[in-house]
Amino acid sequence: MNDSRLRFALPIAIIIGILAVSTASIFIRFAQREAHSLVIAALRLAFATLALAPVALTRYRNELINFTRKEVLLGFISGIFLAVHFATWISSLEFTSVANSVVLVSTGPLWVALLAPIFLKEPLTKPLMFGLPIAFLGGALIGLSDSCTLDQSLVCKPFSDILEGEAYHGNFLALAGAWALAGYIIIGRVLRGKLSLIPYIFMVYGFAAIVLFGFMVLAGENPFGLSPIIYLWIILLALLPQLVGHTSYNWALRYLPAALVSTITLGEPIGSGILAYYILKEIPTILTITGGVLILLGILISTRPK
Repeated sequence: MNDSRLRFALPIAIIIGILAVSTASIFIRFAQREAHSLVIAALRLAFATLALAPVALTRYRNELINFTRKEVLLGFISGIFLAVHFATWISSLEFTSVANSVVLVSTGPLWVALLAPIFLKEPLTKPLMFGLPIAFLGGALIGLSDSCTLDQSLVCKPFSDILEGEAYHGNFLALAGAWALAGYIIIGRVLRGKLSLIPYIFMVYGFAAIVLFGFMVLAGENPFGLSPIIYLWIILLALLPQLVGHTSYNWALRYLPAALVSTITLGEPIGSGILAYYILKEIPTILTITGGVLILLGILISTRPK
């Protein structure tokens, strides 16, 4: 693709990706009315892989056959990270608000920026050192948002009660999802420089689906017996946020630095928060809004050029 077409295509792909991914938390909430979170995650990746199979196994068959052992190993590790990301993040939506969950899982750019010097040989920048404390402060506020109130002063429950609260566990799961997402993006940056988009996502989504089905079986869950409407929500989850949203990000990884692509995901909390407000009637608290603004500000500062 020539430079002029690429400059036009990248912003379009990014906007489409953000809009698509922003619908994920809404579809998940609807599916969670009957389905376990691990079932939702496993079926999401399985349906996405099946949708890719006809194209991947025909047009890209030779490229799939010629994957090196190192590429397959990295693809498998990337699939594990993606599986853990979805298992933890989707589970977090059972315990905390959409706003809390999506903002915390969107801290992925911070972890990418921290790990990039080690794995991608990208140096730790001065903006990152300024932005990290701001973002971590925002994360702390969101972590406290379901256990504290802010009126004329900050009033919190006893610390022991906070640790036992459902929202605390949900927020931690969302943060764990961000850590796993960082690993997925870093490996994707390495592999997308060598592999075409469709073979790459077919391999990684497929490995992630296998890992998630293993998690599901170990948890004693199964994907059968759900209402048709629940399967419809999961299929929409696979087609729109996964195939359109995540695939847009993976396409951009071939042309943009990992830290920049991960920064693009900052649009998701805004879109998801708006949808949650109008569809799920979830009103974010003052602490959530303040923490979210600080996280977004910290990430924007952290990922600026030197």
